[in-house]
Amino acid sequence: MKWRSGFSMITAIFVMVMIATVAMFVFSLSGKIVKSTTMQYQREQAMLLAKSYTEYAILAVTANDRNSNCLHTIHGEVGDDPQNGDGYKATVEIQYIGNASATNGCGTMILSNAVQTPQSPLSIIVDTYIEYKDIDNTNGQWLTYHRRTLQKI
Repeated sequence: MKWRSGFSMITAIFVMVMIATVAMFVFSLSGKIVKSTTMQYQREQAMLLAKSYTEYAILAVTANDRNSNCLHTIHGEVGDDPQNGDGYKATVEIQYIGNASATNGCGTMILSNAVQTPQSPLSIIVDTYIEYKDIDNTNGQWLTYHRRTLQKI
């Protein structure tokens, strides 16, 4: 009789160790999934912000009077505190492509193989940079999403 109760206790301890090991594996995997989902969410937000800032830059260029003021850069922040991982920093750089009369002195980028005529339309290159920090590592480096768009004006 005593032998059976000792064997049952050893079996119970072994089963408890196995359950604890499986529980540790599940918690570790769950933490990794949460981290991955958070990073994916931040990247998707950066992609959507880049698209929005690109469209805003195109709207700003079309509404801007190029005879008096050339628009080359737009800066913005989204969120409460981008420096501490709670938000995003946006920088939009605009370059003009076209002949001098189309750009009205806003700077002309000449393409080596391009045919430029007085009727050539004005185009812009919009480079949008969205910077953000990892929520779990706000002291780390900035992560940057870049989007480049060519738009005929």
